[in-house]
Amino acid sequence: MFSGAQVSLYAMSDDFVGIILGAIKSLDPWRDRLRLETDSLSTLMVGPPEVLFPAMRDLFCAAARSGVHTTMHATVSRGCPGEPDDPMCTPAAAASRELSLADRMAAGRDAVAAAPFQDQDIAAQISLYPLGVGHHMDEIYGCIEFLKNSGTFARSKNFCTALRGDAGPVFETFGKAFTGFGSDTGHLAMDVTVSANSPSDR
Repeated sequence: MFSGAQVSLYAMSDDFVGIILGAIKSLDPWRDRLRLETDSLSTLMVGPPEVLFPAMRDLFCAAARSGVHTTMHATVSRGCPGEPDDPMCTPAAAASRELSLADRMAAGRDAVAAAPFQDQDIAAQISLYPLGVGHHMDEIYGCIEFLKNSGTFARSKNFCTALRGDAGPVFETFGKAFTGFGSDTGHLAMDVTVSANSPSDR
């Protein structure tokens, strides 16, 4: 099954080029397990979910540690019928979606609680879109309930859920939302926006 993300990183600084190029070096440890393609709008990151989200986390944290207001937007997808299967995307562990919805929510909460901290506070918002399943609202409501009990929940918003906390648990929350909900064989899309060092927090 194909899985990947289109990721755009923005540093609000005159030195945005240096900050972004410096942050890209944080992807070096992941390059043997990811396919990366960059153009003028975004970077395509293709690989299994257990690599994809930590790599996105490291990229964002490397830029955010500059201390300037930094944001990242990612459109994440798995199982897109328009993309060929890619062996690189095969997850290391079997998907948890054969479990009941309640068990998937509990497993997600446990994983977030165990996520290592990155010493970087972030704000985020997430929207999940399970496609091609007749019971998609059950999956969306289950994901929202998971988010509310994840330990990273900030508040509900129109069209999305806001998260807040250390980057480690927040990106683990993204990963568990992505792998724990929707059909195990169907198409799922997720939209995430992350921010650090925002002047709105002062």
